[in-house]
Amino acid sequence: MHNKKITDVFFDLDHTLWDFDKNSGLAFQRVFRKHEIDIPLPDFLKVYEPINLEYWRMFREERVTKQELRRGRLSKTFDVLAFKYTIDLIDLLANSYIDELPGDNYLFSNTFETLDYLSGKYRLHIITNGFEEVQRKKIDNSGLKKYFLTITTSEEVGLKKPHPTVFYTAMEKASVTPDKSIMIGDSFEADILGAQNAGMHTLFYNYRNEAVKKPFIAVKELSEIKDYL
Repeated sequence: MHNKKITDVFFDLDHTLWDFDKNSGLAFQRVFRKHEIDIPLPDFLKVYEPINLEYWRMFREERVTKQELRRGRLSKTFDVLAFKYTIDLIDLLANSYIDELPGDNYLFSNTFETLDYLSGKYRLHIITNGFEEVQRKKIDNSGLKKYFLTITTSEEVGLKKPHPTVFYTAMEKASVTPDKSIMIGDSFEADILGAQNAGMHTLFYNYRNEAVKKPFIAVKELSEIKDYL
């Protein structure tokens, strides 16, 4: 790549810089202990994680609300595991989980090294589909805040990636044009196709080894970004 026109690098947060699965598992560990939920955590997470991704996909597509996302991913997981809990308890667990989620802030390997390298050459920004109050805490608590000039959340915009308006809003805040911008994220649909439709350059963080159609450029480690920027 090494496009000399690029001046601004936009990152997704969850599953790209912030290790969502690890931090989420630790949050559930505390939630289960606090509310005396007697389910082996590995069994729960094995079922929950793909259900959570599916609910986020439905949320991006406006098929479920914020409350339905938070409640439904737990309710469906408990159903699959054949555990029955009241809606009131599920809502209590969902709220407790949101409170606990920013408590741990493990990042992917080489996050700081990569950001140190990029911040010397580009202006850095975040575009995230997460909820405003939670994402701000993650960024503050993890030590990421100092690297990023702007942070744009879907809740702030009122739309979610891959909607082009989310990317246009982020670029407007950064005072940069699409041809000088690149988006880096783990969701091919939300980050890569969404940014491309907004005219941005893209770099797919494909740590899950998903099948990628050319001509999209992909990396499997954050440190590999240095090979392209």
